[in-house]
Amino acid sequence: MKAHILVVDDDPRITNLLRRILAYEGYSVAIASTGDEALMRSLEHPPDLMILDIMLPGIDGLEVVRRLRAAGDTMPVLMLTARDAIPDRVKGFEMGADDYLVKPFAPEELLARVMALLRRSQAERSEVLRYADLTLDTGTRLAYRGQREIELSPTEYELLALFLRRPRQVLTRDLIMERVWGLDFEGSSNVLEVYIGYLRSKLEAGGEPRLIHTVRGIGYVLKE
Repeated sequence: MKAHILVVDDDPRITNLLRRILAYEGYSVAIASTGDEALMRSLEHPPDLMILDIMLPGIDGLEVVRRLRAAGDTMPVLMLTARDAIPDRVKGFEMGADDYLVKPFAPEELLARVMALLRRSQAERSEVLRYADLTLDTGTRLAYRGQREIELSPTEYELLALFLRRPRQVLTRDLIMERVWGLDFEGSSNVLEVYIGYLRSKLEAGGEPRLIHTVRGIGYVLKE
């Protein structure tokens, strides 16, 4: 059975379009038109993925994501909005969104992002990834520098897991964007640099030496 998707938007034209696109691909689709309704439906029938507009009556999409993450809900969230400014994208990722799609969108791109997010969210075999004094438990999604515990956002977790599965390998910017966010971002988005900064701050908060290094003009590498 294909995944259950909750679409949250107060524009009936958008929700009807998304319902048709997703249902045609075999997904089960539920609709909510407000942030409060989205939170209620996510408790009544937890979706496998939420497509969430940022501009909603009452609490907006960013607050919906914040409340979901605060409650420990890790389901993938695809933000759908007319806003195209980089600061809005970054704010959405900071709140815990997993991907971002700007209206108007092509159905093919929407479906590609949905499939990428669902693949990433499939239950992983619990394992512990290690490099130097850094460990990542894929079951609890917690990182450690030595004995110091580090809590990660969903995007920070995906980014660190990618590095730990390829230690000492130089990862290009395009490869990281594709593996962590699903598809390349257009233009001069600096969201990767922002998240590298977040991750470094957490990994080095106890004065530990840097492990994620910049390879100028290419990307990043995890090494001592």
